[in-house]
Amino acid sequence: MTGAIGRVALVTGASSGIGEATVRLLAARGMRVVINYLSSRTAAEEIVAGIVAAGGQAMAVQADVREAAAVESMIAHVQAVWGGIDVLVHNALTPYVIKPFQDMTWEELGSKLDDEMRAAFVVTKAVLPSMSKQNWGRIIYLGTGLSRQPREGMIALGTAKAALAQFARYLAQELGPRGITVNIVEPGPVEDTRMADVLDEKLKQRQVAATPLGRLARPDDVARTVAFYASEDNAFMTGTTAVVNGGMSMY
Repeated sequence: MTGAIGRVALVTGASSGIGEATVRLLAARGMRVVINYLSSRTAAEEIVAGIVAAGGQAMAVQADVREAAAVESMIAHVQAVWGGIDVLVHNALTPYVIKPFQDMTWEELGSKLDDEMRAAFVVTKAVLPSMSKQNWGRIIYLGTGLSRQPREGMIALGTAKAALAQFARYLAQELGPRGITVNIVEPGPVEDTRMADVLDEKLKQRQVAATPLGRLARPDDVARTVAFYASEDNAFMTGTTAVVNGGMSMY
């Protein structure tokens, strides 16, 4: 990962699951990592301690990424210690309901759409000044296969993430001339995450059976793809979507 040493990466929702795997990997590859969390302070501080013990650099910063003032405060804190953000991995998952459209209120669908886009808008706005100033930046949004392959009850999440994916493409077009790449990592079902907890065992086994690689993704599988997009190696890919699902989407 040439050139990664010293880059500052902010990972939202990084106290568990994909976010945790991502900060640990980026730190191991030489980046200084900011572990954003909403309420899991103990978990975030344990991740920091583990990274530091392994010789890396990390800090944990609490912020609700839907709130502009909280994000601005987080960015100001990072800048005071390390300078600007070079890499944004927007992984934070805002709440959503699981139910059929017929049983859903506009508040339930609309609040997820608003939360999803507000958080992406706020964190992206906050990191752009430093990226634009240096004409280099990496922005990676975590999507979901549900934005293209519907599953029963997941209309709120799938619709919101589909909006996020198109938002990312527009940004890729606009920010490319500034040396900033914008890409999407779109996992299928991932073990050891909050989303995985809503899968019953029978559905999980059907998904494994439909996956050519014979298992569901693990957080590390997703983190490695994020790490590529965050690196100097990714010099000429922007506006793309990396599907991390072991081949499930071929069916």
